[in-house]
Amino acid sequence: MEQFLAFGIVGLSTAAIYAVIGSGLVLTYTTTGVFNFAHGAAGMVSAFVYWQLSVGWSWPVPLALAAVLLVFAPAFGLMFGKTLAPTQGLGDAEKLVMTIALLSGLIVAARWIWDPNASRSLPRFFVDKPAIDLGVVTLTWHQALTIAVAVAVAVGLRILLYRTRTGVEMRATVDDRALVGLTGADPRRANRIAWILGIELAAIGGILIAPLVTLDAAQLSLLIVSAYTAAIFGRLRNLPMVFVGAVVVGLLESYLTGYLPQNEYLPGLRLAAPALLLFVALLVFPHGRLRGRDRRVGAVPLPTLGGSAAFAAVIVTLGLMLATMLTESDLITYGAMFAWGVIALSYVPLLGFAGQISLCQLGLAGIGAVAYGHLGPQGQWWALLAAMGIAGLVGAVIAIPALRLSGVYLALATAAFAVVLDRWIFTLPSFEVLGVNVALFDQGSVSITGPDLFGLKVDTTAGITVFAAVCLALAGFGVALLRRSRFGRRLIALRDSEAAYATLGGNLLVARVAVFALSAAIAGLGGALYGMQVRAVAPDQFNLVAGLPIFLIVTIAGLGVVGAGMFTGLVFAGPLNVIPVLWPALLNLSQVLPALGGILFGGGVLRDGAVAPLRQEWFPMLRDRVVAPLLLVAVLGLWGLRLLDAIDGWGFTGGVVFVIVVARIWNSARTRPEPDPSVVPVEWWGIRRPWSPDDKEVLDRGVATGS
Repeated sequence: MEQFLAFGIVGLSTAAIYAVIGSGLVLTYTTTGVFNFAHGAAGMVSAFVYWQLSVGWSWPVPLALAAVLLVFAPAFGLMFGKTLAPTQGLGDAEKLVMTIALLSGLIVAARWIWDPNASRSLPRFFVDKPAIDLGVVTLTWHQALTIAVAVAVAVGLRILLYRTRTGVEMRATVDDRALVGLTGADPRRANRIAWILGIELAAIGGILIAPLVTLDAAQLSLLIVSAYTAAIFGRLRNLPMVFVGAVVVGLLESYLTGYLPQNEYLPGLRLAAPALLLFVALLVFPHGRLRGRDRRVGAVPLPTLGGSAAFAAVIVTLGLMLATMLTESDLITYGAMFAWGVIALSYVPLLGFAGQISLCQLGLAGIGAVAYGHLGPQGQWWALLAAMGIAGLVGAVIAIPALRLSGVYLALATAAFAVVLDRWIFTLPSFEVLGVNVALFDQGSVSITGPDLFGLKVDTTAGITVFAAVCLALAGFGVALLRRSRFGRRLIALRDSEAAYATLGGNLLVARVAVFALSAAIAGLGGALYGMQVRAVAPDQFNLVAGLPIFLIVTIAGLGVVGAGMFTGLVFAGPLNVIPVLWPALLNLSQVLPALGGILFGGGVLRDGAVAPLRQEWFPMLRDRVVAPLLLVAVLGLWGLRLLDAIDGWGFTGGVVFVIVVARIWNSARTRPEPDPSVVPVEWWGIRRPWSPDDKEVLDRGVATGS
């Protein structure tokens, strides 16, 4: 009994921290309409700043706490509020981009500032004081402080939200911002207060939990999964139920630590328990309308068959160029662009066509990689199809329980699944199911070889690169055909309105299961190709944090654009790898680029995606019957010079860039319309033609309308 109570005390103290963090998350959501995936990262950064002040620079603890909670956290909250303000006019997926970009960027920034290889720890509060004796159990002062803070936060938030004018303004702002403004209140001020308080609570939670765990950027940021679970218990709006959910999560973690049987299959279950509970809570609890949900969505481009075939040919040609020009080590790095492209392409039918948000695509790619590795140890060709089928089956299984979820809730469910894969499933040793031996990573890594295509063994890195390029080309062409098909049009209708889709006779279950299975199969293919490229894969290559940049770059490229896959592969293999090679000091800066791109996207700079302006500005020259053939000849000529060692790799790259720019300028000059001599610019009125009495009226009207 004493042990049971002791674990209960530990669980309640942990639950208090989850309650503080979760209440801050709910506060910002209920008052701003933005679900902040970076809430835990804000607490993580605050904990690192507190460590820097109190341990790194030896500031007194009260002064360090005051600096973090009274200066840094409020300023951080204002930064969050200003950065996330433009998300009000975005759709579900685009709204998540900004907060996921902040999450990914803050993790990279923390690793940049504080070396992750250095060990850091924070002392618990009042560690020098004797524990409080409660008779049966003892309570440390840190635990007592944590519980007291949670109680104070609960009381304070209740009073603020329901007993003060500011609280009423904060809750009303998200329902009707314009109406609140008409009452004389300031919606912007209410949002600023909400962000300050929300990040303040995240900072308090981060500082309280940091002494209990390792100071690691990703680990501290993902502790938010437990707070997500608590928030879902409260259905993102009920603070008392958030505290109930926190107690459930805290006690579950503590009692699993104390009473979970010691064997090789269950240690990861304790780590994955909050994510499992989050998934269950999402399915069990009813969810109301997503507050601030915006159903306005953009059009999905319709690719032409000729353009899609030409783009596929370009991808294969690029694969051939890389295979013939790069060394073995460079091919392992840069040739992986095609595998990353296939994984990224899996988002296009799922998120771009059907509007279904998934944050577990990289985990599904890991399933495809490990399935191919075990089923095809000699590169059997059928193992690749089997790996795609297994990944597709897992995707279908995810879709069935997640049928009633959408938007933020679906993103949370798929993120929880990714965490379960990473923390538990991928760590399992081999086991048997109905007499069939099932092996995943088997607590290590899995070796993967190239395919044997009916006697043609593709076992060299160059051959695998070309094979991956062909797979990306075929997958991209297939997705383009899907967009043009009846099923593709149905998926877009599903994205536009699920209710209307069902009312018109569409089967939501079939459509969602089919698109989840298809996208998972594509991701599984990409995972197998990536494993072939690098020869061996480990679980940490397919975790949730590693998959966030892919989601960001695909969204930046443009949802529903078939070229988003190749764009993502080029970004991963290009700037993210080239910058550290040329300028090693900029390694961390290159890693934060996807997050910066996500912030620019949410801010409206790349609102229409990056591929659309590229297509508009650069693709017309490929349809020019004079410029396009000469450009092709020039690029092939540079390729030949490189194969003859007449120029090096940088010479080839610079030459290609030069001829493309020249072709663009030439095409613009050829297609520029001739000026109409009868049209006189307004600044020449009265000089090149006589001034008329109507001109003044035209100018006055133009000034008045701003045209």
